[in-house]
Amino acid sequence: MSEKTVWLKYELVEKFMIDTFKTIGVPEEDAAICADVLITADKRGIDSHGAGRFKTIYYDRIKDGIQKPVTNFEVIKEGPTTAVVDGHHGMGHVIAKKSMQMAIDKAARYGMGMVAVRNSTHYGIAGYYALMACDNGMIGITGTNARPSIAPTFGVENMLGTNPLTFGIPTDEEFPFILDCATSVSQRGKIEVYDREGKELPKGWVIDEEGNTRTDTKQILIDLVKGKAALTPLGGIGEETAGYKGYGYATVVEILSSALQDGAYLKQLTGFDEEGNKAPYKLGHFFIAINISSFINTGIFKKIVGNILRELRASKKMPGAERIYTAGEKEYYEGKKRENKGVPLNENLQKQFVQVRDELGLSKYKFDFEK
Repeated sequence: MSEKTVWLKYELVEKFMIDTFKTIGVPEEDAAICADVLITADKRGIDSHGAGRFKTIYYDRIKDGIQKPVTNFEVIKEGPTTAVVDGHHGMGHVIAKKSMQMAIDKAARYGMGMVAVRNSTHYGIAGYYALMACDNGMIGITGTNARPSIAPTFGVENMLGTNPLTFGIPTDEEFPFILDCATSVSQRGKIEVYDREGKELPKGWVIDEEGNTRTDTKQILIDLVKGKAALTPLGGIGEETAGYKGYGYATVVEILSSALQDGAYLKQLTGFDEEGNKAPYKLGHFFIAINISSFINTGIFKKIVGNILRELRASKKMPGAERIYTAGEKEYYEGKKRENKGVPLNENLQKQFVQVRDELGLSKYKFDFEK
């Protein structure tokens, strides 16, 4: 964190986001859902998807008219274990939470549930919805496509989104196993964090149109939109370090986020129309809930999962390594460290909060960093 970073209490940031969403037309119940998803990211130390994106991804898009503040959640087709939903470009957090809840409800009755979504918007951290399943004693799986960012192996054109493939699995420990990551080496949100901190990117994250690695963070964010730069898939550039694996998984997510629901895909997700005007992103998601008790006693399952994770963490470490982690563990402990600190806001985010407040006349908010 930079010296100019300040920490604001969770309650204050969450209330400010709720009031902002309400002021620009989001119904109160939906505003609370959106703010909860964002603040959960910050509570887990995932600053790339928390309050740092509150203005640029959600507030600005509503103001630009490419995202609707009032969500029309329409069930297009439904069966005992499945459903197809059209979100009509409403609030992605609301669409996603309702969709995962549908999958959970179906799994509670029939053992498994899956919901496919079209015409949605950015839904925040995928792990939020996987955690919903874990909280109900289930396995949760979710994925979403996104605006083109990743180049296919041996390609330089950004075709696929960062397309996270996320799993949540209950354990007998204090925290579940949560694997929540993009199918690229890094993702746009993390690059935005580097930009806010004025740092260059590590080599290998981004390539140019000649296939050379780039590190100039600020210009990369511009060129990703213009198609002059692309993220590398998990595994990196080419086949030598197995970049084809990340490319393959990103493609799986793209298919499941579009083909089951007759949704948009690849270059249809740029956020611009044929004339170059801003347009809805038309994102697709999928949500799967698996009822563990339909297979085995939930306690037995959790104990086995916990044993696996504990044995992994207790295995022999490489020289110089302090410890081995399992997925979701770092986020849990980071959350513990942040309980009394709140959300970190660097100088850029402080300016964004003040700008939003002043634009909307939310004068009751006085932030500590303004003293």
